Amino acid sequence: MTATTTPAAASAPAASPAVPASAPAAPSRRADTGVRALQIVLALFFAIPSAGPKLVGHSSAAASFDAIGLGDWFMYLVGALELAGAVALVVPALSGVAALALIGLMAGALVTQIAFLGGQFWYTPVIFAVLLAVVARARRDRTAALLRRVGGRVPSGTRGV
Repeated sequence: MTATTTPAAASAPAASPAVPASAPAAPSRRADTGVRALQIVLALFFAIPSAGPKLVGHSSAAASFDAIGLGDWFMYLVGALELAGAVALVVPALSGVAALALIGLMAGALVTQIAFLGGQFWYTPVIFAVLLAVVARARRDRTAALLRRVGGRVPSGTRGV
């Protein structure tokens, strides 16, 4: 008696025994350099034109936060979070987590922009969230390693972002 194969089994690629199926492919040197450059540009943006005016209490930043109704304390908090995220974006072990945290901050900025500020520049946090998602995806192996290092459980079968 001969064994028969189903069409699905015949078309499925054979798994390589040397590389586990859950291991992400190592990024090329060019891709890694591009993501690193993106991290630096994003860090500069979040540190200087975004966090800077909030942390020094510039009148333009204060007016926006007054319009929201939360005042100066929230402006300084958001500025500090942006600055911390900018610094963490350039620390290799923290870059993926920083990108995820800043995506959360951009989600809050989007909601605030639409709900309190007329939605005129709603696309700005969306653009930055997409760029941060590129970093988070590229650095997902570092995020998983960080979670393992701090004792968190990384569920099997997940590959990060």
